[in-house]
Amino acid sequence: MALREIVLVPEPVLRRKANKVTTFDKSFQQLVDDMIETMRAAPGVGLAAPQVGISQRLLVMEFGDEEDEEAPKKLYVFVNPEIVKSSEEKVTGVEACLSVPGMAGEVERYQTLVVKGLNRFGKPVRHKLEGWTARIFQHENDHLDGVLFTDRATKVWQPSEEEIENIRD
Repeated sequence: MALREIVLVPEPVLRRKANKVTTFDKSFQQLVDDMIETMRAAPGVGLAAPQVGISQRLLVMEFGDEEDEEAPKKLYVFVNPEIVKSSEEKVTGVEACLSVPGMAGEVERYQTLVVKGLNRFGKPVRHKLEGWTARIFQHENDHLDGVLFTDRATKVWQPSEEEIENIRD
């Protein structure tokens, strides 16, 4: 495994709709492993392939239980993800992004989602995501369509050091 460089705005790959993944070969598996390692080292809770300069519909995310910080984190790998269903309820939360350093914003997202896609080996997966896990998915999935959190934010600012520590994404 290797750390990948996280690209920053205004890198053009961050604004393009990513290509569908069709091959699950050794090279693709290496990309998945590298993205997981890069996300953890950043540190972040999610990473989309365009953020490492790769225009493919791949995202990784890892988040624990909001109520129990001691609980083990759950790792997700989504290839060619799609939102199947979203709740009517939306919630506003603070987001940041590894590709937009030094900025935070208030973004409204769906509270609950049902998502489908493929796992890293090309097998179908379907998950119900809620709360912060749903927020992380929506944030990373937006990257696959060239959308940044700043495009959706109702308010954007430069957070203080203390605020940065409290932002979960």
